[in-house]
Amino acid sequence: MQTILVTGGTGYIGAHTIVDLIENGFEVISADNLSRSSADSLKGIEKITGKKIKNYEIDLTDKKATEEIFIEHKNITGIIHFAAYKAVGESVEMPLDYYQNNISSLINLLQLAVKYQAKHFIFSSSCTVYGNPDSIPVTEQTPLKTAASPYGATKQMGETIVHDTAVAHPLSAILLRYFNPVGAHPSIAIGELPIGRPQNLVPAITQTAIGKLPKMQVHGNDYDTRDGSCIRDYIHVCDIAHAHTLALQLSIKENKLNNCDIFNLGTGNGISVLEAIEAFEKVSGVKLNYEIGPRRNGDIVAIYANNDYAVKKLGWHCKFDLNEMMRTAWEWEKAIAGK
Repeated sequence: MQTILVTGGTGYIGAHTIVDLIENGFEVISADNLSRSSADSLKGIEKITGKKIKNYEIDLTDKKATEEIFIEHKNITGIIHFAAYKAVGESVEMPLDYYQNNISSLINLLQLAVKYQAKHFIFSSSCTVYGNPDSIPVTEQTPLKTAASPYGATKQMGETIVHDTAVAHPLSAILLRYFNPVGAHPSIAIGELPIGRPQNLVPAITQTAIGKLPKMQVHGNDYDTRDGSCIRDYIHVCDIAHAHTLALQLSIKENKLNNCDIFNLGTGNGISVLEAIEAFEKVSGVKLNYEIGPRRNGDIVAIYANNDYAVKKLGWHCKFDLNEMMRTAWEWEKAIAGK
């Protein structure tokens, strides 16, 4: 049995990926300090899979504590690295926290991956690496512009660090640039649990609809887009999760060491903020209380993916449409409100 270390395993995408890995025959351990997530997701994972996941509640910027995992588990085949701070707006306000956390944790993990021969390294990257692109959809070859936020900058730096490490050492690395994960597992046992006021659109929508928030704000309606609001590529979290399993399987099968590959993970459809709100209202039957506010620092105007390479090489296809994304997000919000 191949053991995979998932960092940030109690987080939103991490928890869904653990479920997908288990369903595809992998043994999984998690490392998450719970600073931005809840241990409740471990119960949800167990409910779906019947497996209890061991989580190491450590800070990955602490190399000594992180190394203990590798000492205890001699057979770690691969690492999927999610653990990072990820709020664009917060990163503008707290750049040093983002650089310290996101970069030092990555360097520690890569040093340990090399030392303990965990040869397969999947890095959680982001479409923010493209900055404000000159043309959309973006492909993996689209030139990277200056990042619009410190968060995006940490992902650009992270990609460079992973690439350079893989070239210099016997690692097979894959960078997954994902767009905007939304929704919840169809079982509604796990979903997105933002700490504090949500920074992402869909939790802001669902929390407003259920009454946790009195009103939500659309950050700008004067962009050069079809309705003036920002355009993003919203993708169901389970589709994102399965791509990690496929990437890991490809890495293990091909075993191309000293190699680094890149895949865009998006649906290929650009949806505006106002269109997303409209889709939610249609699925839920709830009229949303929102207002138009000023633009938010760090936001890019429009971006969506060309996902041809992931479809061709990973054999990956999106199973969930926008309505399913909104439906599962709403069912999850209602489920946690009833707890």
